[in-house]
Amino acid sequence: MPHSDFSPFLRFTRAQWAQLRADTPLTLNDEDLARLRSIHDPISLDEVETIYLPLSRLLAMYVAAKQELFHVTGRFLGNNGHKTPFIIGIAGSVAVGKSTTSRILRALLERWQVSPRVELITTDGFLYPNSVLEAEGIMNRKGFPESYHQGALVRFLADIKAGKPRVAAPVYSHHSYDIVQGAHNIIDQPDILIVEGLNVLQLPRTTKELRNEPIVSDFFDFSIFMDADDATMEQWYIDRFMNLRETAFRDPSAYFHRFAEVSQDEAALVAKRLWRDINLVNLRENIRPTRPRAQLILTKGTNHAIEQVELRKV
Repeated sequence: MPHSDFSPFLRFTRAQWAQLRADTPLTLNDEDLARLRSIHDPISLDEVETIYLPLSRLLAMYVAAKQELFHVTGRFLGNNGHKTPFIIGIAGSVAVGKSTTSRILRALLERWQVSPRVELITTDGFLYPNSVLEAEGIMNRKGFPESYHQGALVRFLADIKAGKPRVAAPVYSHHSYDIVQGAHNIIDQPDILIVEGLNVLQLPRTTKELRNEPIVSDFFDFSIFMDADDATMEQWYIDRFMNLRETAFRDPSAYFHRFAEVSQDEAALVAKRLWRDINLVNLRENIRPTRPRAQLILTKGTNHAIEQVELRKV
């Protein structure tokens, strides 16, 4: 097995990682992938077999180990208690493919022989409403740590971990680019919860915050960071923006409708500016510094395929 004496991670090529699939069955087909993939994320069944089936097998082992630890603790305490959900955090930049990975993982986990109930949320729902961001003068820092209601997200995860029924998560609309007032997704005691977001591995900014408050990643049983070269992600972001300009942005009610009415060259310049002035800054200042905190790092190449897998040593 590949290793470095000075790194906390074991590193695997695609071929090395693929060998760890063992006998994990492929339970998705091309029609499933068509429903699960995001815009400009051409994931294939080969990618599922090579990367995601070994990951599914690894997660099955982690979940089983967590359940055994629960039973051992229960025997020690002399009670059975309530089994708590296994929570998986997925972090990474805008346009790196977190949404596709989250949906594929959910589909694979749901198809385990034990048929667990798997839920998925994104932290977008915990962004402050645009009215609050505008009042605070940070609308251009949407997606940065300060644009999230961290307290609400921590309380949500605490309720999930406590095994509470019917925990409500706010809903975000990419169409209106804002929180949907009065709308909620209800998470009702799942076996596994996937939490996807830009900054889910973020540490507190001050020592006082670290001492006094739990943080989002405290609730994770397993965490994944998705990465790629900056220039590659910039191109993916621009490609996605230009695709949306021809589709979702055409709707007059869409927040970004104005960009559907400018020329293609102007739209491309807007996308490039949004990436470099906002998303790249957030990536370098806030998101990528959390990379070493993940238990698994998936690094993509220019064709969206995972080229390297890094697994934290136990």
